[in-house]
Amino acid sequence: MQRCNSFFGVIFALWAMLRPLIMLSVILVFAAGLVIALADGASFVLARVVWGGAGLLLVIASTHYVNEYADYETDALTQRTLYSGGSGALPSGYAPRWVALAAGRVTLGLGVIVVVLAVVQGGLPVSLLVILLLGAGGGWMYSMPPLKLAWRGWGELDNAVLGGILLPLYGYVTLMGEVRLSVVIGCIPFALLVFNNLLATTWADREADAIAGKYTLATRWPPRRLRGLYLVVALLAFGLLVLLVGDTLPSIVALLSLVAVPLVGWGGLVYTRRFTPAPSFAMMIFLLAQMLGWYANSIAI
Repeated sequence: MQRCNSFFGVIFALWAMLRPLIMLSVILVFAAGLVIALADGASFVLARVVWGGAGLLLVIASTHYVNEYADYETDALTQRTLYSGGSGALPSGYAPRWVALAAGRVTLGLGVIVVVLAVVQGGLPVSLLVILLLGAGGGWMYSMPPLKLAWRGWGELDNAVLGGILLPLYGYVTLMGEVRLSVVIGCIPFALLVFNNLLATTWADREADAIAGKYTLATRWPPRRLRGLYLVVALLAFGLLVLLVGDTLPSIVALLSLVAVPLVGWGGLVYTRRFTPAPSFAMMIFLLAQMLGWYANSIAI
């Protein structure tokens, strides 16, 4: 298409493929990790947040770019929503497909360099670089060879671990400077809601994914089994929330998290019957409630 030859078209595509709404969610989850660290007694150091956050956003940008590159065929077939179907920039012809892969490589390299420099200068711990590399590997392997996890029915689990555990842990370590097992365990309920959000998101793309050969759980499993999985995961998330109250999660954090129950329930009722952003909203409301709970717990001590 002619728009491929437009400089401004390419610029627009690079911006659109960043998926700004999802990037805002990434920033929020990163901030949640910061809040937990502050509640655990860490000091707020702006330089750490800036360097760590810059490296993170560049690496996340790289995963978005390569996902757009890998999903070119399925994105051209599906009907886009705010949370599914990609940005549509490549199928619409705003930029050639190779631009996404090139942008992914550049932003990945820049993100790693930023954090490496901060580690070398002593501003960030080595453990943060390790988490970043694990996240980058999992993010790229979500859609890129050799693993292509999202194409083989493992993408939902991969995304849940990355977005639900590694991402808030990255924010936590940015300020705390160390990994604590209690934080990893405490993030599991949120990770389970991330998993259900992916179930709902991939359901919207199931027909296009099946045509393109992208075999997500939504394309592999019948609706009844998918609804059962959604219900089991949701019950597990809130069941763990209750079990973790004490040394792992303050009671105020668990209590406030329950505000997401109605949306999770509504998402389960309509899942596979019609598309709804309820699981996405529930996931973020759950996170915001937990952040408020951690803050309230810190000022009450």
